[in-house]
Amino acid sequence: MNLSEERVAAPAPPVKRPLKRVVLELVTFAIVGGSGVAVNFLVFNVLLHSLHRSAMVATVPASLVAMGTNYLGFRYVTYRDRASRTRRQVALFFVFSGIGVAMESGLFYLGYHGLGLHGPIESNAVKASSIVLASAFRFLVYRTWVFQHAEP
Repeated sequence: MNLSEERVAAPAPPVKRPLKRVVLELVTFAIVGGSGVAVNFLVFNVLLHSLHRSAMVATVPASLVAMGTNYLGFRYVTYRDRASRTRRQVALFFVFSGIGVAMESGLFYLGYHGLGLHGPIESNAVKASSIVLASAFRFLVYRTWVFQHAEP
């Protein structure tokens, strides 16, 4: 080796762009959340239209069942690169999910009872709107407080 030659450093690994990472997180959140929405609607419609339960009796258990399936999807798909599962993480997930269920149920109540949207199409539209609004809250709290990055 000639000592007068300069050593060429290996190229630095590409830096992940924060925006790209957040968009990917949002997409996987939507996919997992979408499966939870399907579970939510399935349970809701079976309880409301097939078993003839009241709207509020149908919406709360539907949201709770979806909450359980979503935890598994978020833990093992969307946030698999985050810190491992802890009691704190599980507790925070269910506390914030409970707040999300309360938001969703309150919004559903306003649309279903307050606006009188009782038909099958209307009740599902109100349910969808309440899920979307509560999901925005969930996305922010899950990524910020529940599924945190591991400490270096």
